[in-house]
Amino acid sequence: MTENTATLSSLESLLDSRISCRAYADRQVPRDVINEILRLAQKTPSWCNTQPWQVAITEGEGTEKFRAGLGAYVMANPQESDFEFPREYQGVYKSRRFDCAMALYSSVGIEHGDRAGSGAQTMKNFELFGAPHVAIITTDEALGTYGAVDCGLYVNSFLLAAQSLGVATIPQAALAGCSKFIHEHFGIDDTRKVVCAISFGYADTEHPVNGFRTAREDVDNVVQWMSN
Repeated sequence: MTENTATLSSLESLLDSRISCRAYADRQVPRDVINEILRLAQKTPSWCNTQPWQVAITEGEGTEKFRAGLGAYVMANPQESDFEFPREYQGVYKSRRFDCAMALYSSVGIEHGDRAGSGAQTMKNFELFGAPHVAIITTDEALGTYGAVDCGLYVNSFLLAAQSLGVATIPQAALAGCSKFIHEHFGIDDTRKVVCAISFGYADTEHPVNGFRTAREDVDNVVQWMSN
């Protein structure tokens, strides 16, 4: 096996094995492991090397206080994010979203049309799916959309770095809908915008919710070649 082949194999293994983990073991990730994830993620490229991301991370009692406060907030307040949420899901994006939801609900025995069951599953977002840690990713508001794009690259680096160290993750846009609470809870200045959160820890491998997988579109359906 050549060096390039080995590198490709390692990357493909990480991409294939990473899932959005929705159930976690009751076990903290050691601080040195988290620091290693952050060290690797910091290698993320960004426009003009601005590195616009800032990260707030909870552990121990800090996670429990945030989880409790977040749950109370979302029950009493409408969703309000620093960045505009999708206006509408149309066409193939709507069908992919639907298929993902149905696979998720099926994995935990929620039948199609069970609004109470699907609502309870949705609320697990704000319980961090039981994760022992959450990372809040923010960007400088003056950098606008492209600061958020750079943070998206950082999020993916974080996910793959965590996977390489045996740590499970789930990126969560849902928490960005509670940006007002997040700003207040973490003392985040208004000059920064909440992009998303990443809940993380060690996976509960016995939980059925971690057994379902989403499909990916064929490359030919998303790429347009221009040869002339």
